[in-house]
Amino acid sequence: MDTRAEVREFLMTRRARVTPEAAGVVAGSNRRVPGLRRSEVAALAGVSVEYYAKLERGAIAGASASVLEAVSRALQLDDTERAHLLDLARAADGIPTSGRPRRRATKAAACRPSLQWALAAITDAVAFVRDPQQNLLATNDLGRAFYSPVLGDGGRTPNLARFQFLDPAARDFYPDWDLFAEMCVGIMRAEAGRDPHDKALQDLVGELSTRSETFRRLWAAHDVRTHGSGTKRFHHPVVGELVLAYEELAITAEPGHVLLVYTAEPGSSSAERLRLLASWAADATVPEGAAPR
Repeated sequence: MDTRAEVREFLMTRRARVTPEAAGVVAGSNRRVPGLRRSEVAALAGVSVEYYAKLERGAIAGASASVLEAVSRALQLDDTERAHLLDLARAADGIPTSGRPRRRATKAAACRPSLQWALAAITDAVAFVRDPQQNLLATNDLGRAFYSPVLGDGGRTPNLARFQFLDPAARDFYPDWDLFAEMCVGIMRAEAGRDPHDKALQDLVGELSTRSETFRRLWAAHDVRTHGSGTKRFHHPVVGELVLAYEELAITAEPGHVLLVYTAEPGSSSAERLRLLASWAADATVPEGAAPR
């Protein structure tokens, strides 16, 4: 990843997004740029126009934490965007981010047996492990049934980003496809900032940029986000609509890997449909001639 280009495009897109009114700047007339001028960002951040222009050209190496904080405030960055800017600055300084080793391997790491056991112990919720490249590394039994459209018939490691942008089935599985697409790209953008040496992620971005115009457009927007928690809507081919709450948990033994758990509100129609899906999955795995459970 070209860190200078990433910094340049990120700062320019953030500056274009902030209106003079929102920044408390007297707009005046004859404005030829969307959002704020460089001089206005510099004044808000308390730095010279020349220095801010240097930052926006991508020369962020050596910038102090106080300057980056001031620029973040001037551009009204949220917590995720601010963290992304700091990640880019650390990358420019050659400092590994968040203690992660640089990853150059292209193969997805296998999950430890103990992690597989932990997943198997979660029986009433969808649980799965995802890596920074959006590979679906492991699931519990209900997760395999839930993600059957993503898993398909096997082959290479299933990838949530490839499914999102390259598989027509995603449009049915994700009723809010446009929102999911924005989330997926925003998470990948944040990961790319945290580890600009992740070749597997770079290769995935290149593949999706080549094959999906929507991905290419969203990637160029430089929006970033974290997953965290929230609610999503799905349409499963077996049980229909599911509205599920999700929680993302970091796996500290595998930096960059996360455990996601999807649950339904107790007593809701989605909870009943999850139980039906679990029953369907159990019946589907009963050996021929055996009594269904």
